Amino acid sequence: MHSPGRAERLEARLRTALQPSELRVLDDSHLHAGHAGAAGGLGHFTVQLVAERFTGLPVVRRHRLVYEAVGDMMTTDIHALSIQALAPGEGSLA
Repeated sequence: MHSPGRAERLEARLRTALQPSELRVLDDSHLHAGHAGAAGGLGHFTVQLVAERFTGLPVVRRHRLVYEAVGDMMTTDIHALSIQALAPGEGSLA
């Protein structure tokens, strides 16, 4: 079940923690209807962001920063999170 405002809360946490210059949060939950995680009420999301904070960091560290920003939402709201984390100059969001 989709909880209204979940994507907005996710976006707010990312904006506060990482101050991205570009950010997209996509709720992909409807694409996973019937999936075990969806059956439990947790959502599937894609986040795409460009942030100065990612400059010089390897992909694994960038993803850790995203997970740190999301915090407890990974156990209360999110089953799956697809991440595209870029530093400025590495391209634009597709």
